[in-house]
Amino acid sequence: MHSQEHLISVTSFPFKAHLSFAPIIRYWQQQQDGCRTSALLCAKEINKQLKQAPELLEPIIDFSVLQQHECILDLLMTAVFPAATREVEAIGTVGPNYDVSFYHTDLFKQIILNDHNHLKRPLNIDEQRMLFNRVRMVYFLILEKFYGVQVPHEEFLIYTVPDYQLGLYRHYNVEINTHFLEITNTQPLPELSEADLQHLLDNIRNMDVWMEALPPELFEINGFYTLHLVDVTVQEVLSSLKNDLLERDVMLAPDRFEQLQEKVRIFFKRPHLQLGVAAFHKNRSTFVNFGNKINHSFLLQSEPGSSSYVGFKSIYDTLVRDGQPLVVKDVAKTNQLPDGVREEMLGMGIRNIILALLRYGDEPIGILELGSPNPGDLDNFSLAKMEQFLPLFSVAVNRNSEEIEARVQAVIREKFTAIHPVLEWRFREAALNMLDKINNNTGPVEMEPIVFPDVYPLYAAADVRGSSTERNTAILGDLVEHLHLAERILKKAIEVHSLPILDELRFSVSKHLRQLKKGLLSQDGILIFEMLRTQVEPMFEFLEATHPDLLPYIQNYRDAMDPELGILYKRRKAFEESLTLINETISEYIEQEEQNAQEMYPHYFEKFKTDGVEFNIYVGASLEERQPFDIMFLRNLRLWQLMVMCEVTRRAAALKPQLKVPLETTQLILIHSQPLAIRFRQDERKFDVDGAYNIRYEIVKKRVDKALVRGTEERLTQPGKIAIVYSQAREANEYLEYIEYLQNKNILTDGVEQLEIEDLQGVSGLKALRVKVKC
Repeated sequence: MHSQEHLISVTSFPFKAHLSFAPIIRYWQQQQDGCRTSALLCAKEINKQLKQAPELLEPIIDFSVLQQHECILDLLMTAVFPAATREVEAIGTVGPNYDVSFYHTDLFKQIILNDHNHLKRPLNIDEQRMLFNRVRMVYFLILEKFYGVQVPHEEFLIYTVPDYQLGLYRHYNVEINTHFLEITNTQPLPELSEADLQHLLDNIRNMDVWMEALPPELFEINGFYTLHLVDVTVQEVLSSLKNDLLERDVMLAPDRFEQLQEKVRIFFKRPHLQLGVAAFHKNRSTFVNFGNKINHSFLLQSEPGSSSYVGFKSIYDTLVRDGQPLVVKDVAKTNQLPDGVREEMLGMGIRNIILALLRYGDEPIGILELGSPNPGDLDNFSLAKMEQFLPLFSVAVNRNSEEIEARVQAVIREKFTAIHPVLEWRFREAALNMLDKINNNTGPVEMEPIVFPDVYPLYAAADVRGSSTERNTAILGDLVEHLHLAERILKKAIEVHSLPILDELRFSVSKHLRQLKKGLLSQDGILIFEMLRTQVEPMFEFLEATHPDLLPYIQNYRDAMDPELGILYKRRKAFEESLTLINETISEYIEQEEQNAQEMYPHYFEKFKTDGVEFNIYVGASLEERQPFDIMFLRNLRLWQLMVMCEVTRRAAALKPQLKVPLETTQLILIHSQPLAIRFRQDERKFDVDGAYNIRYEIVKKRVDKALVRGTEERLTQPGKIAIVYSQAREANEYLEYIEYLQNKNILTDGVEQLEIEDLQGVSGLKALRVKVKC
């Protein structure tokens, strides 16, 4: 017993069978009665020669007999082998045992026969399946001849055989002709009912059922088969490519991609052909380096930013613009390619290429590459063939790109929070590497560290001057007024109702008022609100029900309360609204300008709103995937930052007439010329500076806003001014140039204060430039 799909228990051909020319001889004898002159003449000649070769009338046991009668054999076989097609068709004849070909064309022998004219076993069908096919064919003929049942058996039999000249495989459809095959019964045959016949037809994949119903020993086979091989390599490869490319992950595994390349080689009959696919990430305007993911480009091996990469990108842009594939017959002699790309191709031994755009709908998604070491292997005719499978690759690239993107986004959502667009490429890379480890079971599957070395920091802050004091003053004022309103009601209640508890509550309220005159402590507000909520206000409900004359006072109390918070929130609300207006005005302006700054050079940006607005910028080569970094971009961002802070100062000052509380802002810029490293802290899901030395920068950021001018009690930061903190003279010189430029633009007033800063905890030696903004 073998496969469940095709069941047959025997291991050899079970029928008695002989090679015989009797069927074809009878055919020629019939031609003697015909009216076709050529067939009549040939039939007479055959009949004449057969009288000299009576052994051909008997079953052929010894094949040497055929060598003795080659001439008559040639005549007999003209019924099977048309003279006009002998040189171009692959036709051969085999006996019923299907093992040796006794007559065939040269092409048939080249394709499927060995040196002894035995049929080679095809690569795609094992011997038992071959036996199954032969036995089933005989049984179908038996059913048709002896039981009058026509069995539709027009299935294709495809042989895959090696092409040793090319070093590839070819696929052939085998058309089997049984015209000169005779089946006779040697014993009476069993009668088969309709049910018996249907049972056989229901089991066409189980020859054991047929052999039991119609034992092979009841039959004898004489004659021969004619086999006609039709090259269907192109159709088979296209069908196979379609099936492969519809599978998930076909573009993701290197071994699967090598199989695709092998099939494309067979399709073009080019054993050294190279197949490449470069997927394009439209949101990042770059080719996606998926490692062993989608990008199997043999051309796009260089780093982004290199001359060959830039050249390849320009080719892609040209393909998108023109919509026409690129055919280069000889890379060494062409001017169609950028120098960097041409040199890289020649270095890989590629002399001949076709590059075609892959589209999904109207959207370009990548490039399909075909390359050969031989000039002229691929031409415009090859391009026409290539277009037959281009849509298949487009679908596969798009689907696999979407699947990868879904996996990457799932990892990013799990491991990270919102990611700055400039850094997305690095997080994607880390996510892809993690997925690689999971898929390949190589190494721990923890997320790799995400560190950006050698980046330059820029820090600026606009702080609301005295915000803590103003907030406490507002809270204190609201509390005092709140308590006075409560005290007034309690006093009125005592006048009309002499309850000791009322006097005790009035005493508590008065005590809190006396304490608040000494200042507000952090826990005071909580204790006072708790006392009012749990003791005083429930008493008001009692008084409201028992003494209606107190209702106006109680209603006045309630009207003064904030409907959502349930407390008096007048001064605090005015403060918070003023603070919010300042923060929103500054924040919106910085965000708007930041979008413009990203176009100058991509950088990491983060902004925080507290009692004011502060923002960090990090810029450097390690942050940017594609565009080379130059120190000029750092200088440009520093000038941009100073100009932004000038406008922040001006806009904050312009808000004063709209503010319910007259708040002012101070502005600070911190210069740090030494590059540092930033690391993504996965536990906190944010970036921090990396390394002990670099932490000093963070310490300065936290403490410098409270700094004093050395030898004075004056705060470094002042309303209407920008303090620029530095530690090296060259930093001051650089910013003095910017200041002079902005003074000339009438943005800053004349004059620059050059100050030393009192030592901060753990930090000393800082200096500052301070300039006034024209408001």
